[in-house]
Amino acid sequence: MTDPGGAGRIGGLDLARGLAVLGMFGAHLRIGAELTTDPSTWAAVVDGRSSVLFATLAGVSMALLSGGTRPAEGIDLVRARLRIAVRAAWIFLIGAVLEWLDTFVAVILGVYAALFVLALPFLRSSPQRLFLAAGLVAAAGPPLNVLLGQVLSVSDAESHYVAELLVTGTYPAMLWLALVLVGLAVGRLDLAAGGVRARLAGAGLLAVVLGYGGGWMSTRALAGGVPSAGPEEGFAAPVGEWEAAWLSGAEPHSGTTFELVGSCGFAVLVIAGCLVVADLAPLVTAPVRAVGALALTVYAAQIVLLWALLEVGENRPQGVGLWLVFVVSALAGAGFWRWRLGRGPLERLLTWSSTRAAAVPPARPT
Repeated sequence: MTDPGGAGRIGGLDLARGLAVLGMFGAHLRIGAELTTDPSTWAAVVDGRSSVLFATLAGVSMALLSGGTRPAEGIDLVRARLRIAVRAAWIFLIGAVLEWLDTFVAVILGVYAALFVLALPFLRSSPQRLFLAAGLVAAAGPPLNVLLGQVLSVSDAESHYVAELLVTGTYPAMLWLALVLVGLAVGRLDLAAGGVRARLAGAGLLAVVLGYGGGWMSTRALAGGVPSAGPEEGFAAPVGEWEAAWLSGAEPHSGTTFELVGSCGFAVLVIAGCLVVADLAPLVTAPVRAVGALALTVYAAQIVLLWALLEVGENRPQGVGLWLVFVVSALAGAGFWRWRLGRGPLERLLTWSSTRAAAVPPARPT
């Protein structure tokens, strides 16, 4: 959602980011219900997975901002961390303004900013260590999330903003850090290499099978076939009480290990596919890539438009028809802006302020 730079952008990443934005539109406007093998339900793939793709791409952006395949060192590392920290501050502020509008959308930007900060110590880690760290977070995070949620509930602090940001909210940063670490590892790889893309696709597919397959089996073995809402089911229990069913399944936004693995695998698979498709069909994918290049601006504009619709009507805006209006408007608006003006207004703000703060000469926008 941030702009890693104007020049030398990777088209496939913009394409994936654009798809994530359009998918978020669909999730907010409820274009799908429960995802099954029935093709008529496939629109529900956007629920949960679009936001996971956002978080994974956040890690990729961090990698690009800190040297790409050659992690920054010394003063360059300090400058990279400053740039990322300044961007995180702006994203947090923009998210706070959007939350103040009080729409029905669980705004992701506050968590997005927190994830940027939490991942700063990992900027010098190798891809192998990053994948290992992500696996540890995905495995140990959900049980710890249950325990912390119980402690916060006992102290009546579960609704505190920081508690929601890190532990009890829709996007608990302590769990979603795994997604950012995977994205950071992906961004350290040579994404132009065909072999790297093939391995990413294979790894993503394997994670999808393990995550969602394990979620399906654990639901039937531990929860009587009833899908679990994840660790949050245990927040109201006494501290230390435990049920395996709380960590079963792979429902969207559940925060179980299975859901983290499966949805992150899906995100990596999408990124690998977009890298190939963007190279093969640059003209066809240009409108979606434009949305991805202006992702922060388009995301914020969407929340403002939803707020405006709520102000003039009583019912929650939803439906495929309205989603198509949002999609066409985003493609046309972002495409025109990108063609005529380059970076989006919010992307310009982040780039200008972060480069000034770190004393880095700003790149000329394409």
